[in-house]
Amino acid sequence: MQIGFYQPEKTVTGPAYGPGFKVMATVLCAVLAGYGTTVALRYPLLQYGIGVQLLLLGAALMLGVSYYWFLRSVVIIDERGIRQTWMFNRQVEWRDVRSAKMIGIPFFTWLFPPRLVVRTGNAFATFNGGSKPVLIEFAKISLAFQMKK
Repeated sequence: MQIGFYQPEKTVTGPAYGPGFKVMATVLCAVLAGYGTTVALRYPLLQYGIGVQLLLLGAALMLGVSYYWFLRSVVIIDERGIRQTWMFNRQVEWRDVRSAKMIGIPFFTWLFPPRLVVRTGNAFATFNGGSKPVLIEFAKISLAFQMKK
């Protein structure tokens, strides 16, 4: 096994999305579900074509799946690399990382904490940090790859 440039001191695990984001997602999903319910009660949806029914069912299903993964997504930083669980898991091994940088949205860090953007050859992977230990490790990774240049 080839060792990459960066190796964390210990395994760091934490949620990918912070409490502010989870609260906002909960409110938004509740509002959308409530609105969908009022639309279903006001209009005779069973009289519409199967295409419209499948579209509405698919939208409701994707809302539920996305909400579930916003609440359950986890970031793991260990000796192998960085992983984030989601509907489709993201994984980058240390040997594949070419550069790493933290980016954030000024004045909105309470809702969208900084993210780690990792460059691997021609591709980019973005990892969300929803807890302090994960963000600290993101800062260490970013600093290590800035010093590498």
